[in-house]
Amino acid sequence: MILNKVTRSLICVVCILITTGSVPAMPFSLDMEAMIKFTPHWEGERFPNGRPKVSDSILERMKLVDIEAAWVVLRNEGYEYQFEEGWEHVHPGEILCGRAMTAMYMPLRKDVNEVVDAQAEVDGHSGGQVTWPIDMLQQGDVYVADVYNNQNDGGPIIGASLGTTIFANSGNGVLFNGVARDLEQLEKIKGFNGFVRGWNPSFYWASMITGINVPVNVGGVTVMPGDVILGKRSGIIVIPAHLAEKVVKTAELIRLRDQFGFERIKAGTYTAGQIDARWSDPIEKDFSGWLEDHMDRLPVPKEQIQELLKERTW
Repeated sequence: MILNKVTRSLICVVCILITTGSVPAMPFSLDMEAMIKFTPHWEGERFPNGRPKVSDSILERMKLVDIEAAWVVLRNEGYEYQFEEGWEHVHPGEILCGRAMTAMYMPLRKDVNEVVDAQAEVDGHSGGQVTWPIDMLQQGDVYVADVYNNQNDGGPIIGASLGTTIFANSGNGVLFNGVARDLEQLEKIKGFNGFVRGWNPSFYWASMITGINVPVNVGGVTVMPGDVILGKRSGIIVIPAHLAEKVVKTAELIRLRDQFGFERIKAGTYTAGQIDARWSDPIEKDFSGWLEDHMDRLPVPKEQIQELLKERTW
């Protein structure tokens, strides 16, 4: 809880600092220069506002990545607070995977909310506050909202109508540090998955939106715009854009090594101790030969296996 309060305070300070000296706007938002500044390790394509755009092919391959494999890669890279559990799912067992498009909500305060609405009209936002981030979604996005884990009446920021719009705009789902409504109707949207803190039958009135495309937190994890969100039964893991490809490639190698190891153990070729330990040179050579022989039947794209074999020295 202390970590969450500190994280939220730091995020608020960042939002204020990055908008100082720029064109006044509410809600706060990272402009292109600030977006690039706060995602310095990303070297790939970006959206027009600077948000990192991890490729569709990496996102598709990411869906097969185990949470545990991703966690190990991130931990080894120094990212220790990337996993969060304790979610309710719209479609339990289905995968949520995509690029984060973020929004921050705070408890309603009349004077601040009036400024938000007035400036938003100048900035060209239309409709209610909860629609503004949804209107900005791109295909492949996951709508990530920090609603300060508000599970009370007035807390839901989407129901069936907005859920339908989210899926139409993004082809994807949501990750909310807060609640939603209309579970039975959301369940009817095939392909839409949501990870939320719970369900509440009321509608939105207790909050105000204060940031779009800004750093947000979901429990103990900080999410930057453009991060890759991977949600599975055990929870969600947030993968910085610049590490997405490394996570995918490492997980694919782990998957291949596991399949090889299980087959060889079942056949009696090696013991579990030999497979669980650091592999000897003969086992590594056997693995390379197995990759070549089974290339067309493995759960990893053929071109990726060919790339892996080129990197090996056997």
